[in-house]
Amino acid sequence: MSEPGAGAEPLRAPASPGELFRVFNALALQGFGGVLAVAQRELVERQRWMDKAQFLEVLSIGQLLPGPNIVNMALMIGDRHFGWRGAAAATAGLLALPLLIVLALAALANQMAALPMVAGALRGMGVVAAGLVIATALKLAGTLKNNPMGMKWCLAYGALTLLAVGVQRWPMVWVVLGLGGAAVATAWRALGTAPATGGDRP
Repeated sequence: MSEPGAGAEPLRAPASPGELFRVFNALALQGFGGVLAVAQRELVERQRWMDKAQFLEVLSIGQLLPGPNIVNMALMIGDRHFGWRGAAAATAGLLALPLLIVLALAALANQMAALPMVAGALRGMGVVAAGLVIATALKLAGTLKNNPMGMKWCLAYGALTLLAVGVQRWPMVWVVLGLGGAAVATAWRALGTAPATGGDRP
Protein backbone atom coordinates (compact mmCIF):
# COMPACT_ATOMS: atom_id res chain seq x y z
CA MET A 1 0.00 0.00 0.00
CA SER A 2 1.30 3.44 -0.91
CA GLU A 3 1.79 5.94 1.85
CA PRO A 4 0.12 9.34 1.58
CA GLY A 5 2.39 12.25 0.90
CA ALA A 6 3.80 14.49 3.59
CA GLY A 7 1.10 16.62 5.19
CA ALA A 8 -1.69 14.65 3.53
CA GLU A 9 -4.64 13.38 5.49
CA PRO A 10 -3.96 9.72 6.42
CA LEU A 11 -5.79 6.98 4.58
CA ARG A 12 -8.56 5.08 6.32
CA ALA A 13 -10.57 1.93 5.71
CA PRO A 14 -14.36 1.68 5.43
CA ALA A 15 -15.89 0.85 8.80
CA SER A 16 -18.29 -1.83 7.57
CA PRO A 17 -19.91 -3.39 4.49
CA GLY A 18 -22.79 -1.03 5.19
CA GLU A 19 -20.52 1.96 4.69
CA LEU A 20 -19.30 0.45 1.41
CA PHE A 21 -22.92 0.13 0.28
CA ARG A 22 -23.76 3.70 1.31
CA VAL A 23 -20.73 5.30 -0.33
CA PHE A 24 -21.03 3.38 -3.59
CA ASN A 25 -24.77 4.07 -3.69
CA ALA A 26 -24.14 7.81 -3.30
CA LEU A 27 -21.39 7.56 -5.90
CA ALA A 28 -23.68 5.87 -8.42
CA LEU A 29 -26.43 8.46 -8.01
CA GLN A 30 -23.98 11.23 -8.91
CA GLY A 31 -22.63 9.46 -11.97
CA PHE A 32 -24.69 10.94 -14.81
CA GLY A 33 -22.88 9.97 -18.00
CA GLY A 34 -20.27 7.93 -16.14
CA VAL A 35 -19.13 7.23 -12.59
CA LEU A 36 -15.35 7.30 -13.04
CA ALA A 37 -14.83 11.01 -12.34
CA VAL A 38 -17.12 10.86 -9.32
CA ALA A 39 -15.37 7.70 -8.08
CA GLN A 40 -11.98 9.40 -8.02
CA ARG A 41 -13.31 12.34 -6.03
CA GLU A 42 -15.35 10.19 -3.64
CA LEU A 43 -12.88 7.36 -2.95
CA VAL A 44 -9.63 9.35 -3.02
CA GLU A 45 -10.46 12.89 -1.97
CA ARG A 46 -13.49 12.55 0.30
CA GLN A 47 -13.39 9.06 1.84
CA ARG A 48 -9.56 8.70 1.70
CA TRP A 49 -9.86 4.94 1.21
CA MET A 50 -6.92 5.06 -1.21
CA ASP A 51 -4.48 7.52 -2.71
CA LYS A 52 -4.26 8.48 -6.38
CA ALA A 53 -1.64 5.86 -7.18
CA GLN A 54 -3.73 3.08 -5.63
CA PHE A 55 -6.83 4.32 -7.44
CA LEU A 56 -4.96 4.24 -10.73
CA GLU A 57 -3.73 0.70 -10.04
CA VAL A 58 -7.26 -0.58 -9.32
CA LEU A 59 -8.62 1.32 -12.33
CA SER A 60 -5.97 -0.25 -14.58
CA ILE A 61 -6.96 -3.75 -13.50
CA GLY A 62 -10.66 -2.89 -13.80
CA GLN A 63 -10.11 -1.67 -17.36
CA LEU A 64 -8.45 -4.94 -18.37
CA LEU A 65 -11.12 -7.22 -16.92
CA PRO A 66 -14.37 -7.95 -18.79
CA GLY A 67 -17.33 -5.81 -17.80
CA PRO A 68 -17.76 -2.18 -16.67
CA ASN A 69 -14.58 -0.88 -15.05
CA ILE A 70 -16.40 0.79 -12.13
CA VAL A 71 -18.18 -2.47 -11.27
CA ASN A 72 -14.87 -4.32 -11.36
CA MET A 73 -13.38 -1.64 -9.11
CA ALA A 74 -16.26 -1.91 -6.63
CA LEU A 75 -15.75 -5.68 -6.44
CA MET A 76 -12.01 -5.33 -5.85
CA ILE A 77 -12.30 -2.54 -3.27
CA GLY A 78 -15.06 -4.33 -1.38
CA ASP A 79 -13.18 -7.64 -1.41
CA ARG A 80 -9.99 -5.94 -0.23
CA HIS A 81 -11.67 -4.78 2.98
CA PHE A 82 -14.37 -7.34 3.84
CA GLY A 83 -13.97 -10.24 1.44
CA TRP A 84 -17.05 -11.46 -0.41
CA ARG A 85 -19.37 -9.50 1.93
CA GLY A 86 -17.61 -6.26 1.03
CA ALA A 87 -17.62 -7.10 -2.67
CA ALA A 88 -21.36 -7.84 -2.56
CA ALA A 89 -22.12 -4.67 -0.56
CA ALA A 90 -20.10 -2.37 -2.82
CA THR A 91 -21.56 -3.87 -6.00
CA ALA A 92 -25.14 -3.76 -4.65
CA GLY A 93 -24.68 -0.14 -3.62
CA LEU A 94 -23.39 0.72 -7.06
CA LEU A 95 -26.15 -1.05 -9.01
CA ALA A 96 -29.35 -1.41 -6.96
CA LEU A 97 -30.95 2.05 -6.99
CA PRO A 98 -29.62 3.09 -10.43
CA LEU A 99 -31.11 -0.14 -11.82
CA LEU A 100 -34.55 0.81 -10.50
CA ILE A 101 -34.21 4.33 -11.92
CA VAL A 102 -33.14 3.05 -15.34
CA LEU A 103 -36.01 0.55 -15.44
CA ALA A 104 -38.47 3.31 -14.60
CA LEU A 105 -37.05 5.63 -17.26
CA ALA A 106 -36.93 2.84 -19.84
CA ALA A 107 -40.71 2.65 -19.67
CA LEU A 108 -40.85 6.25 -20.95
CA ALA A 109 -37.86 6.12 -23.29
CA ASN A 110 -39.74 5.56 -26.57
CA GLN A 111 -41.96 8.60 -26.09
CA MET A 112 -39.33 10.90 -24.56
CA ALA A 113 -36.43 10.13 -26.91
CA ALA A 114 -38.21 11.79 -29.84
CA LEU A 115 -38.60 15.12 -28.02
CA PRO A 116 -36.05 17.70 -29.25
CA MET A 117 -35.56 18.99 -25.71
CA VAL A 118 -34.65 15.53 -24.42
CA ALA A 119 -32.33 14.83 -27.35
CA GLY A 120 -30.54 18.16 -26.78
CA ALA A 121 -30.21 17.48 -23.06
CA LEU A 122 -28.64 14.09 -23.73
CA ARG A 123 -26.13 15.59 -26.17
CA GLY A 124 -25.23 18.24 -23.61
CA MET A 125 -24.71 15.64 -20.89
CA GLY A 126 -22.43 13.72 -23.25
CA VAL A 127 -20.14 16.73 -23.47
CA VAL A 128 -20.14 17.12 -19.69
CA ALA A 129 -19.36 13.40 -19.23
CA ALA A 130 -16.40 13.68 -21.60
CA GLY A 131 -15.17 16.72 -19.69
CA LEU A 132 -15.38 14.83 -16.39
CA VAL A 133 -13.30 11.98 -17.79
CA ILE A 134 -10.66 14.41 -19.08
CA ALA A 135 -10.58 16.22 -15.71
CA THR A 136 -10.06 12.89 -13.93
CA ALA A 137 -7.22 11.98 -16.29
CA LEU A 138 -5.51 15.31 -15.55
CA LYS A 139 -5.88 14.74 -11.80
CA LEU A 140 -4.30 11.30 -12.05
CA ALA A 141 -1.53 12.39 -14.43
CA GLY A 142 0.68 13.38 -11.51
CA THR A 143 1.06 9.73 -10.53
CA LEU A 144 2.92 9.05 -13.79
CA LYS A 145 6.08 10.69 -12.46
CA ASN A 146 6.54 7.66 -10.18
CA ASN A 147 5.85 5.16 -12.95
CA PRO A 148 8.85 2.87 -13.55
CA MET A 149 8.62 3.46 -17.31
CA GLY A 150 9.29 7.18 -16.96
CA MET A 151 7.21 10.09 -18.17
CA LYS A 152 8.31 9.88 -21.82
CA TRP A 153 7.14 6.31 -22.27
CA CYS A 154 3.90 7.02 -20.38
CA LEU A 155 3.10 9.96 -22.63
CA ALA A 156 4.04 7.98 -25.73
CA TYR A 157 1.74 5.07 -24.87
CA GLY A 158 -1.03 7.49 -23.90
CA ALA A 159 -0.73 9.30 -27.24
CA LEU A 160 -0.69 6.02 -29.18
CA THR A 161 -3.80 4.83 -27.33
CA LEU A 162 -5.60 8.09 -28.08
CA LEU A 163 -4.64 7.79 -31.73
CA ALA A 164 -5.65 4.14 -32.00
CA VAL A 165 -9.02 4.46 -30.23
CA GLY A 166 -10.05 8.06 -30.87
CA VAL A 167 -8.77 8.55 -34.41
CA GLN A 168 -8.30 5.14 -36.02
CA ARG A 169 -11.29 3.58 -34.19
CA TRP A 170 -9.48 0.31 -33.59
CA PRO A 171 -11.34 -2.32 -31.52
CA MET A 172 -10.62 -1.87 -27.82
CA VAL A 173 -9.59 -5.50 -27.33
CA TRP A 174 -6.72 -5.17 -29.83
CA VAL A 175 -5.58 -1.89 -28.33
CA VAL A 176 -5.52 -3.44 -24.85
CA LEU A 177 -3.73 -6.58 -26.02
CA GLY A 178 -1.31 -4.74 -28.32
CA LEU A 179 -0.41 -1.44 -26.64
CA GLY A 180 -1.30 -2.77 -23.19
CA GLY A 181 0.98 -5.76 -23.65
CA ALA A 182 3.78 -3.56 -24.96
CA ALA A 183 3.40 -1.18 -22.00
CA VAL A 184 3.52 -4.09 -19.55
CA ALA A 185 6.70 -5.37 -21.22
CA THR A 186 8.26 -1.89 -21.06
CA ALA A 187 7.42 -1.53 -17.37
CA TRP A 188 8.70 -5.04 -16.63
CA ARG A 189 11.98 -4.27 -18.33
CA ALA A 190 12.26 -0.95 -16.48
CA LEU A 191 11.65 -2.66 -13.13
CA GLY A 192 14.25 -5.29 -13.96
CA THR A 193 16.93 -2.68 -14.69
CA ALA A 194 16.02 -0.32 -11.82
CA PRO A 195 18.50 -0.19 -8.91
CA ALA A 196 17.40 -2.04 -5.79
CA THR A 197 15.98 0.23 -3.07
CA GLY A 198 15.45 -2.24 -0.27
CA GLY A 199 11.90 -2.34 1.10
CA ASP A 200 10.65 0.47 -1.14
CA ARG A 201 10.88 -1.62 -4.30
CA PRO A 202 7.62 -3.40 -5.22
